[in-house]
Formats: sequence, structure tokens, C-alpha cells
Amino acid sequence: MVTPTNDPDFDVIVVGAGPAGATAAHRLASGGLSVVLIERAEVPGAKNLSGGVLYASVLEELFPGFADEAPIERRITRHVTTFLTADSAVSLDYSSHTLGHPVNGVTVLRARFDPWLVGKAEEAGALLMPGIRVDSLLTQAGPDGRRQVAGVRAGDEELRAPVVVAADGVNSFLARDAGLRRTPAPHHLAVGVKAVIRLDPGRIEDRFGVRPGEGAAHAIVGDCTQGIGGGGFLYTNQGSVSLGVVLRLDALQASGRSTSDVFEHCVRHPGLEPYLRDGEIIEYGAHLVAEGGYGMLGEIAGDGLVVAGEAAGLTINNGFTVRGMDLAVGSGIAAADGVAEAIGNGDVSAAGLAGYRRRLEESFVLKDLRTYARAPKWLERDRLYGAYGELSADVLRRVFSVGTSPHRPLRALARAALSDSRVRVRDLVSDGWSGVRAL
Repeated sequence: MVTPTNDPDFDVIVVGAGPAGATAAHRLASGGLSVVLIERAEVPGAKNLSGGVLYASVLEELFPGFADEAPIERRITRHVTTFLTADSAVSLDYSSHTLGHPVNGVTVLRARFDPWLVGKAEEAGALLMPGIRVDSLLTQAGPDGRRQVAGVRAGDEELRAPVVVAADGVNSFLARDAGLRRTPAPHHLAVGVKAVIRLDPGRIEDRFGVRPGEGAAHAIVGDCTQGIGGGGFLYTNQGSVSLGVVLRLDALQASGRSTSDVFEHCVRHPGLEPYLRDGEIIEYGAHLVAEGGYGMLGEIAGDGLVVAGEAAGLTINNGFTVRGMDLAVGSGIAAADGVAEAIGNGDVSAAGLAGYRRRLEESFVLKDLRTYARAPKWLERDRLYGAYGELSADVLRRVFSVGTSPHRPLRALARAALSDSRVRVRDLVSDGWSGVRAL
């Protein structure tokens, strides 16, 4: 245990140089505090397999015009949600150039984007320490005698600060070490498997129906995961596409399948092959993903410690959009302001740092998490990943099959398809009502 006589090296130590940590470091340093940003990779983003759609409003407020400066891939102007069966695809397709101006969502590759955002923190005065793995928290006795975080330990080295910001990802051992987070339940975690596939920009624009500089985001459910709870995604980058599956951990374990087998099935799916034809896989990896939404949010402030970004479980998946990076940036702003207030007041106890939670409650971050609090439970319904895609495809097959016999009205075709499907009327009512409440 660190003794109270040890002088701090910095005002704040931020662990993790992703969107949450880099944003917090930037805001704290901009306010005149001494900040060190510790990152285990040699270069920020180098170990991050993530990359996808960053909903940009919060960054636009922080850095006006950022999309013209930052190394983004494309401005998303097309959103497609698809039910896949073994031999069909049923899609909801929304396209509008207005989504790109002003910017709404952009695709990013974290290996390119994270260094830019960290650079903003360094410009503000934060000190970046890359290639350092933090092993544990340092503690000391606080004014009331309770254990209080006082810094971090990395190997034989110690750094001290009145406050540590844990932005160290979904597994956040720092938050667990401090007793703020428990091991997440399997149904609150998923395994994400992703590949980056090189394609010529012109082919991407032709195949996805977008203009130069614009892109598409595809959310896919059904046969791409072989019916396992979760889904697939396909995002356009400038000269590549990001393709992957996200498999809920409990459903994957129950299926007995391996992540690699499911991913290979997705890559070969005839509904996706036209987008991927002649592409070359240039990156491949897997990582854990938080899927619990509001249900994963626990304590986010303790004595001398706050938890931000995915380390706090701040993700939203409502079936249409998957959000994490914008929530991370929002939490980084709230964490920085709460920490600065606590330091200014001379009280970095859990009570003194409660301003972080208050700011998070007032921001879009927790308001949106609450809005979609029921979504994770609704998305656990197995029928969403097979039966409903099959039913939708059967209805449309009947609609578009025209022969010499008189065509039946849509209501009759739908009733016939429902009668032949695995879905019962009571399932439609139950799942429909649950979906309305969740979304």
C-alpha cells in the first residue's frame, strides 16, 4: 500500500488510448491539468481490431469539421438491414446523401483513427506513454482510512496521481481490481470476428451503390451466423470492406460451433459473395464485445478511480445500429469534467467524483442506454436469427411468384406463409410487443 506521503507524478493517469481515454486526456489537459495517457500498444490503435461506424455528432461538437481532418474512411449515406436465409436475402435499405452533410456517421479503422485522436490529446498537453502494460492499481489509505486509488504499477515502475481514469476496454481488470465491476454474464458478452478485405474503391462504390467518399453500413442477421444469437456486419472503407460476425457468448457455447467455422460460413454466403468477389483478406482477428447495454452498467466511480468507455459497458445494439465509439467519446468528456471538478474541490473520493455519473446521466450516453435498455433481452429471442428471416423470405417469394393461376391477395399469402412456418401467431404477438417496447 502506498503511503500518503508519496507525491503525485501527475494530476490524472488515463489508462487506455482508445476513444474514451484519448478524449478524456484531451479535455483534462485542455483544462490545464497534468495528464499521462498510458497505452499498452507501441502505437495507439495497433492492438485494436475494432473499426466500424463512428456516429460523429459528439466528435463534431468537440472538434468542428473533424471529418475533413481526421483519417476517416467514408461518410455513411446508406444503411441496410438484411435477414439472410441459406438461399435468400430480405433487406430494409435506406439511402440518403443528407446523412453525409452534415456528417452523421463515418467508418474508421482504429489503427489509423486512434493515433489522430491521441494526437489531439498530445497537442493539448497530455503525455503519451505507449508500449506500457499497467499491471495493477496503487492504493493508499484515504482520509477516512478506506482503500483509495493513488496511481498504477507497470512492472517495477509506479506512477502516482490523485485520480486514475480506467479506459482499458471490455475486460477492464482495473475496474475489477477496484471492486467496481464483476465478471460479465455470458449473455452480456459476445465474440466478434472481423476481417478487413481489400477492394478497389471504384468496385466498392459500384457494388454498394454509393458515391466517392460515401459508404454503406450493412447489419445482417440469420444464416450468416448459422442461427446463433448475434449478427453480421459489412462496412465500407476507402479501399477495403470490414466484414465480421458478432456471436453472443452463451449462444455460441450452446451451439457447439467454433467462431472460425461460423465466420468462414459468413464469408462464403451467396448473399454476401457479390460484395466480396475478388477481395483479398489483409487483416483478421477476434475480440470480446460488450452486449449488455444498460444492464452492464455498474459502479463507474470509486475512491480515486473512474471507469469510461467499453470498460464501463457503454455499448448499444438495437438490431439496426451498433454503437460504442460515440458513447466512449461522450463518457470521456463526462469523466474528464467530473474529475476536474473533483480535483478542483479537493475531494477525489467516490462522493467527490459523483459528478461524472451526474454528467453521464445528463448526456445522450445514459439517456440512449436507457432508451434501449430492453433491446439486449429482446435480441436474445432465437426466432430473430432464423424463423423470421425464413418467414419474410417466404412471404416475398409468394408475392413475386407470378404464374397462370390467379394471384392471391397479400393477406392470404402472408397467412399461408405463416401457416407453413415455425412461427406461431402468439410468437408474433409476443415478439412484436417486446420489440416495440425495446426499440
